[in-house]
Amino acid sequence: MSDASNLQRKKLFLASSSELKEDREQFEILISRKNGDWVGKGVFIDLIVWEDFLDAMSRTRLQDEYNKAIRECDLFVMLFATKVGRYTAEEFETAFGQFQATRKPHIFTYFKDTKISTGSAERADLTSLWAFQDKLKELGHFPTRYENVDALKFHFNRQLDKLATGGFIEFRPDPPEPGGDRTISVSHSKNTVAGNTINAGGDVILGDHPRGIGK
Repeated sequence: MSDASNLQRKKLFLASSSELKEDREQFEILISRKNGDWVGKGVFIDLIVWEDFLDAMSRTRLQDEYNKAIRECDLFVMLFATKVGRYTAEEFETAFGQFQATRKPHIFTYFKDTKISTGSAERADLTSLWAFQDKLKELGHFPTRYENVDALKFHFNRQLDKLATGGFIEFRPDPPEPGGDRTISVSHSKNTVAGNTINAGGDVILGDHPRGIGK
């Protein structure tokens, strides 16, 4: 088990509306399992969700805390479906502004393509969705569409692996195998012993009868 003080920690802020509660919970499970795979390699992802903040604070004060956490995170993930609330949109704008200034956090937006009943759909909700989609187009940022939570988890899991391959996430080097090859200097010669092999670069005495090798 890795020492927690020696872990490379990456902060991930997850933003989403209440309608995607199940997706958010499944996303948390994904990160928990990824940590199980990565903690032995010296990496841990700190997942930050709005439930982590004190409910006693006013909504305005809470949003200030959210925005502060977003500016300090390494990864920002946003989930949206039939609407984009005022505060969720603000969280994206905070993350995008921080990225423009510092080149982080890495931003991932996921749009859940769901069926909408026109009879029950709220006009204000759909308007907020369309306005946000238009904003993303203006910024040249295109969300990844997904139809179910398994597709979401599969895609983001691959993104994490790509970040590791690209060097954004650095794993701790594996310890040497016990009983592996060792290199030993031989006194007064240029010979070395590597594993079970002797490389003769000078004189070595073998067996009961002295014999020069390499002369």
